[in-house]
Amino acid sequence: MKIKICGLFRPEDIDYINEARPDYAGFVFAKSRRQVSYREAERLREKLAAGIIPVGVFVNTAAEDIAALYSNGVIEIAQLHGSEDGEYITKLKDLCGIPVIKTITVGEPYMPNNISPIPADYYLFDSGAGSGKPFNWDTFDPEKIEKPWFLAGGINPDNIVQAMKLNPYAVDISSGAETEGTKDLNKILQLTRGVKREWKAI
Repeated sequence: MKIKICGLFRPEDIDYINEARPDYAGFVFAKSRRQVSYREAERLREKLAAGIIPVGVFVNTAAEDIAALYSNGVIEIAQLHGSEDGEYITKLKDLCGIPVIKTITVGEPYMPNNISPIPADYYLFDSGAGSGKPFNWDTFDPEKIEKPWFLAGGINPDNIVQAMKLNPYAVDISSGAETEGTKDLNKILQLTRGVKREWKAI
């Protein structure tokens, strides 16, 4: 199982990530208290250790802007949280071939057959952009999901093991790796090492 730490915007955040070695590092380009500019992301990306995949988080961003970030090596995956549809994703892939994570907001209850076919490489299931709260995992049935998927929304050191029991491809963590609104090295280490250790034990 893989782990993504999202919402990095300070140089020290990258220092923490380089020590903890998660699989993915997320930069938020959408409006958020964690938002980074293209230039800020470029500087942070330069500090990121080899082997950690940088992901750009977007909401209804022009495909050309995402393609430029990918072509310049700032990001390697696009995570889409807006109303981007299959036509948009196809256009983006035609521009640059970037892998795509498409976010799906989970209702109550969630059923996999509610997903419209889209040309994304991964799904990400969340309770709503920026909510910081988990959806009802007890109603979530992942058995029929046909693509690798990320689980997001309110994952933290207290519920990470429960989240892993759903067997996602990866867990995506932002506020759960923070203390008072900024990334916390100890939490990042605990979460990253916990995922690696617990997954080996399953």
